[in-house]
Order: sequence, then C-alpha cells, then structure tokens
Amino acid sequence: MVSVPVPGSSRLHRLEDPIDVAIVRELSQDSRATLSQLSDRVGLSISAVQTRVRRLEARGVIIGYRAIIEPDAVGKQLAAFIEISPLDPAQADDAPERLEHLTAIEACHSVAGDSSYMLFVRVETPRDLEELIRDIRQAASVNTRTTVVLQTFYEGRPLEIAPPE
Repeated sequence: MVSVPVPGSSRLHRLEDPIDVAIVRELSQDSRATLSQLSDRVGLSISAVQTRVRRLEARGVIIGYRAIIEPDAVGKQLAAFIEISPLDPAQADDAPERLEHLTAIEACHSVAGDSSYMLFVRVETPRDLEELIRDIRQAASVNTRTTVVLQTFYEGRPLEIAPPE
C-alpha cells in the first residue's frame, strides 16, 4: 500500500489499486509518457488510463508535472546546503514563511538535530552565495552553517513505489 495525503487534510489515503500504483510508478519514471504509452505499459485502454490519471490528480496523488532543467545551462552551477537555527530559541518558528521570497532556495526541510531547517540552494557564484546567506540571516534571524556541493551524482530520483500488498 502507498500512503498519499488527501488534499486539505492531514489524514492519509491508501493507494491500493494495482493499476493506479502502476500508473503512478510509470509517471514517476517518465512524466512525459503519453496516454498511449501508459496504456501499453499498464494494460488498459487510453480512455481508461486518462480517467485514472485525472482521478489521481483530483485526489492529490499526482500533484504536478515539471521540466527538469540542467542547472549549469542556466548559470546556477553553485549548489549548497544551508542549515539554519534561530538566534533566539524562543522566537516564532516561521523561518519557511520568512524565506519564501528568496527564489535561490530550492527546498526547505524541517530536520531533527542541531538545526531547525536544512535549505538547498543554487546560485551562480560564491559571491551570490555569500549574499544569499546574508539575506537568509537577516530575513529569518537565524544562524547558518553552509556546506558547498562539489559534485552531484544523482538527485531528483523517482520515488520507489512498491506494488500493493
């Protein structure tokens, strides 16, 4: 069984149908697959696949499709992880909201450990990274600890989706 959040609620909905699981698995591997290709892969008619994909989208199982851009091709060759911790432990825990306007932040994760959040960022130059760190500190009143990425071997891998029991 695969658990997926129900839109607008904190409870999970179980993805139990083996065909739905197969469709989700196929789309996670290749989001550009056509309905015809999906039809061949899961053994249903094109119209049945289309109906199921629409239903999966409506239920919030499939939440979007996007192009994956090569960062170097758009000048974002410097990637880093930035751990942040509040300057004052009593301050409001609203760092994600305070940092949302900084578009160089690709991801913000709440983490266990010494830090409160782990940010993944991409910028053009070391100077841009330095400016971003300054902006993060000012916007969220946080301490930072930065780790620069030297090389990425893989990222954005599709979720491993097990067949239903």
